[in-house]
Parts: sequence; C-alpha cells; structure tokens
Amino acid sequence: MSRVDRSRYDAAARAASETVIASYSTSFSLAVRLLPPAQRADVRAVYGLVRLADEIVDGALDDVDPAARAALLDALEDEVARARARGCSTNLVVHAFTLAAARCSIGADLTGPFFDAMRTDLVRDAHDAASLATYVHGSAEVVGLMCLQIFAADLPTPERTRLVRDAAPGACALGSAFQKVNFVRDLGADLDDRGRAYLAELVAAPSDAARDAALDDVDAEIALARTAIPLLPMGARRAVVAATALFAELSRLLRATPAAEIATTRVSVPAKRKALVVGRALARDALARNHGARGRGAGSQPATLPAGPPAGQHTGLRARAAR
Repeated sequence: MSRVDRSRYDAAARAASETVIASYSTSFSLAVRLLPPAQRADVRAVYGLVRLADEIVDGALDDVDPAARAALLDALEDEVARARARGCSTNLVVHAFTLAAARCSIGADLTGPFFDAMRTDLVRDAHDAASLATYVHGSAEVVGLMCLQIFAADLPTPERTRLVRDAAPGACALGSAFQKVNFVRDLGADLDDRGRAYLAELVAAPSDAARDAALDDVDAEIALARTAIPLLPMGARRAVVAATALFAELSRLLRATPAAEIATTRVSVPAKRKALVVGRALARDALARNHGARGRGAGSQPATLPAGPPAGQHTGLRARAAR
C-alpha cells in the first residue's frame, strides 16, 4: 500500500469512528469537538471501539444467542490485539483505535480489563460489592485512563508521566460518574429490556432517597474529577470541562425527577440547554484560569491534584459508551 493509499485508509477509519460517536452520543460528541484535531480523532477512536463492543453485548445484537455474542466479543478483542501487532485492521473502527493506541501508548493493560468487563454482561445480571468494583474498573475507569493517555500524548516525557500519575484518580472518577449517571437514567430500559439491575437498591425500592444516594456518588466523583481538570493541557481542558458540565446537569435533572418516573421516562438535557450549560462552564473555567494565571504571576505554584484513592478504587457503575 502506498503512502497516499494508507493515508486515505487511515482517514476513512477515523471518519467511521466519527460517524459512530455522532450517531450514538450528542453530549459526548459536543464535548469532543472542543478537542484539538489529533486528540479529537483519538478520543473518537476509543469511543468507536467501546461502542462496538457495547453493541455486541447490549445493543444491535440483543436478538443473537449469548454464546454467539461471546464469540463475537472474543473475536473483536483478538482483532484488536492482532491489529496492534501489525499496525492495521480491515475493521475500520478497530483500525482507527489501533492508530490512537499506537500514538498514545494505549496497551493491553487497559483493553484487557475492558473486554473482561464486557463479557460479564453476558453472564451476570447483578453484582455484589466486590464484583462491581472489578466491573467498574474494567468498563469505566480504564476508558477514562485511555482518554488521559490521549491528552498526555504530545507532552514531553517527564510532563506526560507526571500528568498520567497525578490525574489518574480524576480520570477514573469521571469515567465512573459518566456511566453511573447513565445507569440511573437507563434504569427502566436495563431492567425491562435486558433483565439487569445495576443499581440493585434503586431497582428493589425505587424511592427518591435511593435515587439521591446513587446521584450523591455521581456528584462526589464529578467533584473529584474537577480537581484534576487544572492539570490537563489546555486543549483537553475545555473538552473535559464541557463534558463534565453536561453530565453534572443530567445528574441535576435526574435528581429533580421522581424515582418512579425515571423508571419509565428517559431523562435528557435539551439541546438548547446543552449549549447554555457548556457556554457557562467554559466561561467559569476561563475566569478560573485567568485568576490562576495572576496568582502564579505572584509566585504561587501550579495546581497539583490532592491525594485521593488510587485508580480502580472509586465507586460507580459501568461506563458504557456515553450517550
């Protein structure tokens, strides 16, 4: 394949991932558009792979025998590994992910736990605390860590190492928060369509108190994630601010919705409201950056992330591809 042909193929693969995110997620897609071009393509590639796996497990293939879906998921993971080794794939979504993985050092230490978590949905309808913690790490936190690898990819090695280390707790918390708010919102669909009860207490007793307890976890994780945002490169910071604000707004709307109604109605942030929420969040962040810049000019040090639980130790639920 000539250099021109390969460039065209790479572009087609990235376009395929862009189509996936545009088709499935308006909120996340809006935030991703704020990223610099290279990061935007890489995050879309991660989303494309996550969504493809999720569709095998929970979406378009719901009418396929679970054993056949398990085989398809195994084949997808095998193709990701082979594509990483050879540098290309005939599956355009996998090819796009391979490009991102190579550029941003996303390895099997992150994709392996993710596919393990996806397999869990084919055999398990409920979790205890221990299995849920493992599930959350594989399905949600590693996705946040993949995005962090993307945000750090263009930094000099010492800065990249420091950012990945210091911002990892916030990245994990944000991935967990995104998925948990989706599981509160999708409570009825998960139970009625798939027979799954991710939020067992809320399913067993759909009370406003149980709803608030679940959303308290979401809001706590969003608060932790926000402490890591000042550590991010500017190009990534704006997108993460926007995404965080949109999902915080969704949490607010869910908290204002009776628990019984959540089980039958899919709550979402209206399109006009999304633009307002993102605009306000970006304006607040700009003010904070300006204030911080004046403070640093007076001799203060750059922000660092407060000590928090290590990656893999946050509570939360599965981060299926953000919707």
